[in-house]
Amino acid sequence: MSKNLILVESPAKGKTIEKYLGPDFKVLATYGHVRDLISKTGAVTPDQGFSMNYAISEGSEQHLAKISAAIKKAETLYLATDLDREGEAIAWHVQEILKERNLLNNKKVHRVVFNAVTKRAVQNSINSPRIVSEPLVNAYKARRALDHLIGFHLSPLMWEKIAPKLSAGRVQSPALRLIVEREEQISAFKPREYWTIAAIAGHKNEAFRARLSKYSGKKTEQFSFTDEEIVKQVEDAIKVSADGILTVGKVEKKQRQRRPTGPFITSTLQQEASRKLGFSARQTMSTAQKLYEGIDVGNGSVGLITYMRTDSVTLAAESITEIRALIEDRYGHDNLPDEPRTYQTNTQNAQEAHEAIRPTSVSRVPADLEDKLSPDQYRLYDLIWKRTIASQMSNAIFDTVGLNIFPGKSQEGDIAFRATGQVLIKPGFMTVYQEGVDDKASDENDRILPPLLEGDHLQLKELSSEQHFTEPPPRYSEATLVKELEKCGIGRPSTYANIISTLRTREYVELENRRFTPTELGKVVSRFLSGNFPQYVDYEFTAKMEDDLDAISRGEGEWVPLLQEFWGPFHDQIELIRSTVTRDDQARSLGDDPKTGRPMTVRMARFGPVVQIGTKDDEEKPLFAGLRPGQKMDTITHDEALELFKLPRDLGETADGETVSASIGRFGPYVRYGNKFVSIKEDDPYTIALPRAIELIEEKKIFDANRIIQDFNDAGIQVLNGRYGPYVTNKKKNAKIPKDKDPKELSLKECEELIAAAPERKGRRGSKKAAGGKKTATKKTASKKSKKTRRKKP
Repeated sequence: MSKNLILVESPAKGKTIEKYLGPDFKVLATYGHVRDLISKTGAVTPDQGFSMNYAISEGSEQHLAKISAAIKKAETLYLATDLDREGEAIAWHVQEILKERNLLNNKKVHRVVFNAVTKRAVQNSINSPRIVSEPLVNAYKARRALDHLIGFHLSPLMWEKIAPKLSAGRVQSPALRLIVEREEQISAFKPREYWTIAAIAGHKNEAFRARLSKYSGKKTEQFSFTDEEIVKQVEDAIKVSADGILTVGKVEKKQRQRRPTGPFITSTLQQEASRKLGFSARQTMSTAQKLYEGIDVGNGSVGLITYMRTDSVTLAAESITEIRALIEDRYGHDNLPDEPRTYQTNTQNAQEAHEAIRPTSVSRVPADLEDKLSPDQYRLYDLIWKRTIASQMSNAIFDTVGLNIFPGKSQEGDIAFRATGQVLIKPGFMTVYQEGVDDKASDENDRILPPLLEGDHLQLKELSSEQHFTEPPPRYSEATLVKELEKCGIGRPSTYANIISTLRTREYVELENRRFTPTELGKVVSRFLSGNFPQYVDYEFTAKMEDDLDAISRGEGEWVPLLQEFWGPFHDQIELIRSTVTRDDQARSLGDDPKTGRPMTVRMARFGPVVQIGTKDDEEKPLFAGLRPGQKMDTITHDEALELFKLPRDLGETADGETVSASIGRFGPYVRYGNKFVSIKEDDPYTIALPRAIELIEEKKIFDANRIIQDFNDAGIQVLNGRYGPYVTNKKKNAKIPKDKDPKELSLKECEELIAAAPERKGRRGSKKAAGGKKTATKKTASKKSKKTRRKKP
């Protein structure tokens, strides 16, 4: 019998630490959260002091049963869930559940944390236990209550005022606003023309560019030259002044040093893995989790990196000693600074008691582990290892040179060119690692210039002028979005991956060429929230709320007063918008329909953006048409909208006399013949002609002939070939065919018996629960992918 029971979050982590402890310890996993708010209104009751009603998470009871059985035989319980706030919450929930079941009477309960799954870290934590942190738990309660109150009140309001199955969130909505506002900036951007002029200077057998930096005695700016005619006049004046010769004026030589960047924290790891490896934030965290929990690298499972949810750039003293020894051994004494490097975090509320993300032992060189790790694990471990080593290495040293060059034989004048360059003298940390950059511009400083002295004459080989146009701000990548979230104080390191994943899952944003673009649905949702709840999607408000929650986690604030301060104004605003804003307010007017005189609007409907002719109050029902791919609610014109109502188009008849038409339905474009439909994959329903439609119909008939084994039309039953073999269906239920039965020989009666015995179809895969919750319980609402709809009331 084990005297000590240790609870961790994952079985992988449990497997790793089990070998570090003797037979007196039994390790079990909670498999994440075991309890959450009930997934319906009333989970948080403001009029009862914000009491919170919890339920066991789906699938957790089986794990709790094992824990309950084990604790009955144990004397001491160690709650060893992760060392972040969510880990503290899981520890508290488990403790409360076991208390309620009277399983902790006369038991010792300890909270232990370790930031690395190594023997030393685990044993040290067992020897220095504490109790569950009440401030951290209170901060969790406040955060969870806020998320629930916002989700369960804003989301139903949006169902009423915009379209069903939408959701809002405390941090996801400000994050969505960032992406939508960036898209609006891009749409509103007006490019400006400007020109640059450069001289191609020749020296012996070398040539280099020098940009025009002064003209008529004035420093040239970006918009000094905005017209091609003026540029030609300037070039002519330079040619006259130079007469084919350039002269070097002042030569400036300096030595510049570049410090290495600090070791990874959560946000910088996500950014760099996005830049260098192409990983999403979620992929980065999932891979890092496996490296942290432990991987068998030859002598059993071992944690390879420290805890990956951290905002601290601190390294433990013993790890610095090991890193410095490795640097001296592998890269030489010249690449080792005299003193260990220390870094300061820029992250708000950074928990310096934690450590940066680093290898648990840098002696585990990436190349030695490559055959023991998956490709993703190896690439991420290699990135972490190199960044950690580089953070303790010496500076990189550059020799930089700047040249002022003048037309003609003079070493000064009203016209001047500038050339800069640099040479890497000592690579230092760059031997191991260089940080990636976002949206990199061309940098002429990286080039090497020929050795020149003041007064040297150069040949003016040619003048080069280039036309440019200013560019809009770039769309956010995963790396730049995480950086902006951190800068604005939206969310915390442990939530960035989930924020991004949620926006994509709910189809509020799309990732195109690794850049985020808001969908039409995302824009409608963001504008509704910004227009009606500006305070609650305000960046400063969101950041202040995070700061207040952090203060509670430090024991410097109370959670119930925070909720009271939030709830009153928020609830009043919900009621105000419910009573004053209508669904029609979200529509954009396009004018009137010339045939009927009824108003035309574009708005968001259940299955995507639609144009509507008429209103629900008209005697005649409104008409609806879905937007075509690429059309935008913001920019669709009156004439483009009218084109949408040309569907369905009659194309003619088949040889059998069946009418053929083309249209767009809930599931996309189609051709119809009789009562049958053929999905259009590549053709356009607005332009497809009868011959092409008949070609698609014939292809469908051949496909159906191969798929249909038997067809009992009158009974509505078919025997079909499916992906997993033949089966019987009546469109409502599917039934497997026993192996001893020939599908071609089945009678109608046998088919009916098989269908009657078949289980009822389960709900559609991916159906979502009500918005506002979290993890297993709630907050799973996602709008279906926008579909085109036609003459069907949304």
